Amino acid sequence: MNGSGDYFVSSVNGPVVSIGGGRGLGMYDMVYVGGDRLIGEVVALEGDRATVQVYEETTGVMPGQPVVGLGGPMTVTLGPGLIGGIFDGIARPLVEIEKQSGAFIARGLNPEPLNTEALWEVEVLCRPGDKLAPGAVYASCPELGVITHRVTVAPGLSGTVVSAMPSGSYRVNDVIAVLDTENGPADLTLCHKWPIRQPRPFEARMSPSMPLVTGQRVLDTFFPVAKGGCAAIPGPFGAGKTMTQHQLAKWSDADMIVYIGCGERGNEMTQVLDEFSQLTDPKTGRKMTERTILIANTSNMPVAAREASIYTGVTIAEYYRDMGYHVAIMADSTSRWAEALREISGRLEEMPAEEGFPAYLPSRLAEFYERAGYVRPLSGGEGSITIIGAVSPQGGDFSEPVTQNTKRFIRAFWALDRQLAYTRHFPSINWMTSYSEYFQMLTPWYVQRYGQDFIDMRGRLMELLQEESRLMEIVKLIGADVLPDDQKLIVETARVIRVGFLQQNAYHETDTYVRMDKQKLMMEVILRLYDKARELVETGIPVSQLKDTGIFEDVIKIKYEVPNDRIEDIRQIGDRVDKLVLEIMRRN
Repeated sequence: MNGSGDYFVSSVNGPVVSIGGGRGLGMYDMVYVGGDRLIGEVVALEGDRATVQVYEETTGVMPGQPVVGLGGPMTVTLGPGLIGGIFDGIARPLVEIEKQSGAFIARGLNPEPLNTEALWEVEVLCRPGDKLAPGAVYASCPELGVITHRVTVAPGLSGTVVSAMPSGSYRVNDVIAVLDTENGPADLTLCHKWPIRQPRPFEARMSPSMPLVTGQRVLDTFFPVAKGGCAAIPGPFGAGKTMTQHQLAKWSDADMIVYIGCGERGNEMTQVLDEFSQLTDPKTGRKMTERTILIANTSNMPVAAREASIYTGVTIAEYYRDMGYHVAIMADSTSRWAEALREISGRLEEMPAEEGFPAYLPSRLAEFYERAGYVRPLSGGEGSITIIGAVSPQGGDFSEPVTQNTKRFIRAFWALDRQLAYTRHFPSINWMTSYSEYFQMLTPWYVQRYGQDFIDMRGRLMELLQEESRLMEIVKLIGADVLPDDQKLIVETARVIRVGFLQQNAYHETDTYVRMDKQKLMMEVILRLYDKARELVETGIPVSQLKDTGIFEDVIKIKYEVPNDRIEDIRQIGDRVDKLVLEIMRRN
């Protein structure tokens, strides 16, 4: 640590502070700025001058005040105790900050991210003489819920165990073992630090082969995202981006959730905390908070910390991926993060590109989304990070730079539609403009578990929706009454698909989460209804006769009336379709 006081503040421009008086600083080095020791990061160097972005409010910082270099980049401390925590954009625990300063974050606070006094029941897995490579597991302890914390050798460190403690109760900073390395002895504790802007290494990247099952029909059946993949949820204000991410965080089959609230409203983050603390995880029967880590950088917090928050979140996710877990990141929203980039870039007087965003916006987005992936960690086994980023284009304009550049790096695009949201159709994912490039590579997974007919039925439903879209252009011009019966049947069936399958009520006990086998049976009944009704139409019987029986509405109500543990009841509704069609044929 450079505490010599050689560095000093020369000018202040919001969160951007110019520093003079020394040449010892490196790019992305952490520094303490001013008498309050505000945390900052070097973002530019020129001769003996440096430019720092400060992650706290710079009110009162004056030229001439001292700056202390910490001799290394911004890091996050990784170890047991992260799960269930809520941190700000630079990984400071907000619960501890509240104890020290109350409801508002005071300047200059830098509490330890992990509880250094908590005791963990540690099983020590190494013995003197063992050779440990980077990523080797040398201890484990149970964390919250069902997560077992596998303590691994930090990347870049290897050697022979000289001494090891017996299994027992230890704090995160207690020495568990001593490693003899090329550079001398190294203490192994339950935690280590890692630079947030540096991706953690892994042994191999593998092709995604299984979906992140979310329990949301429109996603699981039509537009899936693979574990280790990337998806974007763009949409205008009020279209349901945050609510969709809440549903994914609650119900997806990831082992862990890292929720990054990047520049969002504080009441939304409060809602996440309240809901997750009350919700029971269907996989474990325990509280959802016991597999969730929350990074809360709300819109009233310093803008520079917003820029760092997504790197903090993805670094923590990589840490648990390296233990062999499947982690899902919810980034809400990357547009607010890009706005932080734009503001900092403007204060640095960099040349602006499209709509004032910096020219390096695409490369920064690429850096973030490239840290997703299905990998073989250094510790062995398999792990993955799935990134789902919300995008908030101004006015719902998908041609703006953040949305367009995001589309270059993701393969699942879930476009939210303002008109669907206004008609209370949620999730308001537009099935005509959304897409998933993962479906082809996931087809073997679907076929193995649910048969080729699942793929075929999905294709038929999509064809009916596309045909309805074409017919609705005609209906707008001349009305629905002039359509022949076969086309009226397509429109009516598409309505059943839209309302009974694609629309899903997040607040309904039965409909909030739907198993894949139930989704398949729902598709079967919808197509059975269509095929039987088409038989009536082909014999000259108006489709209105079948519609008058109420069977179309009954099929729509399956999502509410058939719970996940009684899905065989869906087949009974299909049998009723057959009986009604036979009765109508006999009458005619």
